[in-house]
Amino acid sequence: MAVLTSLNHFVSLTRFPSSPFSSSAIRIFNLFSLKPSRSSASMSSSETPITTAPYGSWKSPITADIVSGSSKRLGGTAVDSQGRLVLLESRPNESGRGVLVLQGDKPTDITPKEFAVRTLTQEYGGGAFRISSGDTLVFSNYKDQRLYKQHITDKGLSPRPITPDYGSPAVTYADGVFDARFNRFITVREDGRLDRSNPITTIVEVNLSGETLEEPKVLVSGNDFYAFPRLDPKCERLAWIEWSHPNMPWDKAELWVGYISEGGNIDKRVCVAGCDPKYVESPTEPKWSSRGELFFVTDRENGFWNIHKWIESANEVVSVYPLNGEFAKPLWVFGTNSYEIIECSEEKNIVACSYRQKGRSYLGVLDDSQGSFSLLDIPLTDFDSITLGNQCLYVEGASAIHPPSVAKVTLDQHKMKVISSEIVWSSSPDVLKYEAFFSVPELIEFPTEVPSQNAYAYFYPPTNPLYHDSMEEKPPLLVKSHGGPTAESRGSLNLNIQYWTSRGWAFVDVNYGGSTGYGREYRERLLRRWGIVDVDDCCGCAKYLVSSGKADVKRLCISGGSAGGYTTLASLAFRDVFKAGASLYGVADLKMLKEEGHKFESRYIDNLVGDEKDFYERSPINFVDRFSCPIILFQGLEDKVVTPDQSRKIYQALKEKGLPVALVEYEGEQHGFRKAENIKYTLEQQMVFFARVIGGFKVADDITPRKIDNFDTSNDAQIEM
Repeated sequence: MAVLTSLNHFVSLTRFPSSPFSSSAIRIFNLFSLKPSRSSASMSSSETPITTAPYGSWKSPITADIVSGSSKRLGGTAVDSQGRLVLLESRPNESGRGVLVLQGDKPTDITPKEFAVRTLTQEYGGGAFRISSGDTLVFSNYKDQRLYKQHITDKGLSPRPITPDYGSPAVTYADGVFDARFNRFITVREDGRLDRSNPITTIVEVNLSGETLEEPKVLVSGNDFYAFPRLDPKCERLAWIEWSHPNMPWDKAELWVGYISEGGNIDKRVCVAGCDPKYVESPTEPKWSSRGELFFVTDRENGFWNIHKWIESANEVVSVYPLNGEFAKPLWVFGTNSYEIIECSEEKNIVACSYRQKGRSYLGVLDDSQGSFSLLDIPLTDFDSITLGNQCLYVEGASAIHPPSVAKVTLDQHKMKVISSEIVWSSSPDVLKYEAFFSVPELIEFPTEVPSQNAYAYFYPPTNPLYHDSMEEKPPLLVKSHGGPTAESRGSLNLNIQYWTSRGWAFVDVNYGGSTGYGREYRERLLRRWGIVDVDDCCGCAKYLVSSGKADVKRLCISGGSAGGYTTLASLAFRDVFKAGASLYGVADLKMLKEEGHKFESRYIDNLVGDEKDFYERSPINFVDRFSCPIILFQGLEDKVVTPDQSRKIYQALKEKGLPVALVEYEGEQHGFRKAENIKYTLEQQMVFFARVIGGFKVADDITPRKIDNFDTSNDAQIEM
């Protein structure tokens, strides 16, 4: 349910360093009609009056409009034959429409307005487009889920469908590659024509040569799930990842290579990783070098996702660079690209990659001949996918002051040092003008309920250069429980978080046991203990911050979406730590989730929860009598992952109990909100809800509050029904 040491008695605080490319003298204009002033590093009381005001009541220029409008999502990057960057951006101001953009002096939309690039394969999608060496583009269209073909520079021709029209979007495609040898497109297909709740997943070929539409031909089948079909340079071998119920791809998966016959079929295949009984592993991201060597990421030896190479002649796997760090992410979406092979010869391979280790990201290049890793210094400090350009890299990432961005990185002739780097795309280009209001995250490590086991989080203190608190007051704290739950929060700029901290809230983003980024052992803390470990860690983190003097024990709130919404509801039902909560499309009934969920996650919670007794005892809906504080719920009405009945069921139960509760439902929204107006409304209503129910301050923004059942009377003025 996604869209991550051994100190026992104390917490370590580490501030992230500022980017070497950031300026200490960035000027700020038009903030509350003030004269131009310098950033917070050099603001003084002689230049700007500083007001003493209660936490939570501070006025901030980071408005909900700015947050919702800046939430462009990056759905992947590629380069065309000329080396120009092509990226997929999701635009909240266009109801979340996915648009392919050709970057340059003047970025140009490739996707016509009547199309939207997005696949619903496995509900979470990803891998929705691919560009050939000849600049042919194949993409998945959101409305009908068919594949379309167009040339990226020919605006005169409308995209042409290359898969049949089945009358409804029951068949979806993702993560495809071009096969120049047979002029076809090889892709993962999810076919729900017979059963939408249990679609058949295969790897198929789509003919690119004919003018007539043909039924795609199945190349690989028989398992429950497939991902990453990848062809070698000669189009003679196909690598892919597959896995089966009850496993998720990060639990146990297999990497296979199939040999392609003269007729285009796969006549012979060999298991490269995942079939050896000596290892429990989850291989991912296979990639062929230009010399035909197969690289991939797996966690077979040390429990961390490391880069490996297949020795085909002996059918052996060797580690390229053993490290207790994660070189890949869990396979929630298709098409991730965590590394690129930038130089290949008989003597050595140079691999550009990044890894996560104890809450930090590191970008660098691997030399497999020497087993060395050289760090690369660029403006970003938190990294995602990497795309190889012409004599450069395009790195997706962020930092404490940069929102999700793409940096163009040029290396020296030895491919070991950065010559130049620049941000070429940003989800919010104007964000630096608010830098004085940014709260810089502190990486914290805190003890858990289990002796000798610690957990991790990012703590954001209240920050606003125009205000300070009275010395007697501690700030309200909002604890965020991330989704997944097999996922990871990161300490990079998120304007959603800054919306809270710039108004005088403390905010902590918890990577509870079960999060990714810390290896398999940490990830498996949650097996059969979902609703226990995550809840304990979120509560423990809040209590630690209270004991550290960083939060007000009487004003502790918790919020989360999807699986994080479940942790929120479970924390409110089974613990007595928080005073209010917000659940965004969260799970209230685990049994209902299992019965109504989609195929990809239909067995996921079996491993996370346990037997039927555990399902009952950890479902908040079965223990409404234990809830004792106000809750606000937000739900998309087209959500197929966590259906609207989940929110409606807990809302009705809490309302009947007499607790203050509110439910907000959105037409046209699925699992995660994409429309700017709904992102804005959700943020504002959480803020004003908490302000009203935990007390102590009034928000500075002009927000009409949603009616709270069992709290507002019919005579209350300006209440939105």
